[in-house]
Amino acid sequence: MYIKPSLLIGGTEREAREHGDDIVVNPATGVQLAALPIADAGDISDAIAAASTAFPGWSETAPVQRARVLADAAALLRARADDLARMLTLENGKLLAEAKGEIGAAADVFDWFSGEARRGYGRVIPSAADTRMLAIREPVGVVATLSPWNFPVITAAKKIAPALAAGCTVVMKPAEETPGAALAMARCLLDAGLPAGALNVVFGRPADISSQLMAAPEIAKVSFTGSTPVGRHLARLAADGLKRLTMELGGHAPVIVMDDIDMDRALDLAVAGKFRNAGQVCTSATRFFVHGKVYDKFVAGFADRARSIRVGDGLDPQTQMGPLANRRRPPALERLVEDAVACGAEVVAGGARIEGQGFFFQPTVLAGVPANAAAMQEEPFGPLALMVPFRELDEALDAANSVPYGLAAYALTESSRNARRIARGLKSGVVGINTFAASSAETPFGGIRDSGYGLEGGIEGMEAYLVTKFVHEH
Repeated sequence: MYIKPSLLIGGTEREAREHGDDIVVNPATGVQLAALPIADAGDISDAIAAASTAFPGWSETAPVQRARVLADAAALLRARADDLARMLTLENGKLLAEAKGEIGAAADVFDWFSGEARRGYGRVIPSAADTRMLAIREPVGVVATLSPWNFPVITAAKKIAPALAAGCTVVMKPAEETPGAALAMARCLLDAGLPAGALNVVFGRPADISSQLMAAPEIAKVSFTGSTPVGRHLARLAADGLKRLTMELGGHAPVIVMDDIDMDRALDLAVAGKFRNAGQVCTSATRFFVHGKVYDKFVAGFADRARSIRVGDGLDPQTQMGPLANRRRPPALERLVEDAVACGAEVVAGGARIEGQGFFFQPTVLAGVPANAAAMQEEPFGPLALMVPFRELDEALDAANSVPYGLAAYALTESSRNARRIARGLKSGVVGINTFAASSAETPFGGIRDSGYGLEGGIEGMEAYLVTKFVHEH
């Protein structure tokens, strides 16, 4: 059963005066799940006001008490994981097992920042005998968070958890396509004892909401996960108010495959890393640069595995890859495949949408993809693997770094010497060697160049939500 979404403002769920159709849709069937509540300017103003009103009390709440709320929310997420995961799969299309994994990862984030809430350390600075110099940490203020549809729970958790741990209050705008899962997480926080107004949730027209949030003087900091063009637009909007920003933007992750690999192990890792969530992952492995000595065997093995993937409804336990999340994605991937073939690439697996209900696309492998193909420059955000041979490692590193993105990058090699050289040479915020796990609750995550700036997760995750105040007593 899908629960009808609503706005959440000042601790109370609110009906919107307007609703949008064909937005909250089950991507496996194309059927609408619910009409989306559209927040108007008054709703957004009320959400900002509620967060502002709640800020003094929450920021002065003892860190141990804030920690307890976050830990209790984590426990509720785990207790409700089955229902939340089903809702997430209905909205997003990902496998039910992947959805449960995302709920568990979000709970881990709340647990981690429950601990960090107690560690907003300042310091005493040595000074003359008759003075005292202190550096103390304080919450930045009211925070706006904007998160995407591909991981609507974990990306929101990575923003909300450190903000609340630091003592900030939040106006949260989840993706319009996946309102239910985000609301369910917010309800866990309220049920765990978060004060009314400390977390508010609004949906609607993204441009209208972001413009109003950016213009509001009460908003001190914004955290955004999404596309690079939208990130640039938000940065321009934030400039007038000098608002702090954390930007986790697009990626186009390269994978360097050396000739010393254990072939079966490398293929198992690479295929799983590529087709997780149907490739709709900012850190998804996309551009595979494969040493010429193993290129033919790697491409053939990768294509065989891709062709064997069972595509279907994420609620079906037999499904190995779900649908794309919305109706915009299949034609976008078709365009990239057609362009790559016109540029000289060869389709060795998949290459087309799957006709019928829902937004399905075949797991696709393209070989010999030239650098001028659009897919080599644009983030595909789908089940599209691009194969390119190389001869020397320097050649592969140059090709891997040739796009302006720098979120995640990977390498498959059995040589520790190659691993160190590749880790140094890749221009990316995250580097995985023989793994495609790009982040966890306790590790920093963020990009460079066109993939944004600022970090989420780890001890670094709370830095963006704290300001340092110098106090000199004489």
